[in-house]
Amino acid sequence: MPRSTSPDSPMLFDEAPIIPTFELELIARRAGHWPVAGADEAGRGPLAGPVVAAAVILDPEQIPQGLNDSKQLTAARREALFVEILATATVSIASSSATRIDTTDIRKASLDAMRRAICGLAMPASYVLTDGLDVPAGLACPGKAVVKGDARSFSIAAASIVAKVTRDRMMTRAGAVFPAYGFAAHAGYGTAQHRAGIEQHGPCSLHRMTFRPLKKEAV
Repeated sequence: MPRSTSPDSPMLFDEAPIIPTFELELIARRAGHWPVAGADEAGRGPLAGPVVAAAVILDPEQIPQGLNDSKQLTAARREALFVEILATATVSIASSSATRIDTTDIRKASLDAMRRAICGLAMPASYVLTDGLDVPAGLACPGKAVVKGDARSFSIAAASIVAKVTRDRMMTRAGAVFPAYGFAAHAGYGTAQHRAGIEQHGPCSLHRMTFRPLKKEAV
């Protein structure tokens, strides 16, 4: 029987970690597009609250250190970067409410929030990099959707941080208005605490009634 041996070049067989850079932005710049905005959203999966989108145009001379996919950062690090991004970059934020999500669907509501965030930039973008599979319709400039963009592009990573921190702060405030659900602890995701609150008190105006398990109650 042939012997099994370890490859002498393990890096050729293991997937290299994805690290965000400014290369996609520079490629667009070399093609004649500047400034370049990154756009991302937070809150597609929760049972309650809005989906929040952000668009960010970074200053190449003042890119904050440590930008990465917001999910890879601690809450404290996200908060610190949020402050630094707002101080050094051009930023726009938009959201779609639970009602809008239920009226359309989460994909359409997310893309519409992203479109409004991009269109709201004080400095109009010449090109847009978006996280995921879609570029919103109705933009005044071309764009490119980047799979795992928040882990590949500094601008998208910055937008992911701004969207995440903004939404978390919104849900913390929502927790003070609707204390029965513990929104500050889980930001509207379907945790055991959240589901127990829904079982005991029923849904509130922030809940997405087209999402399971809430959907069955709306029938």
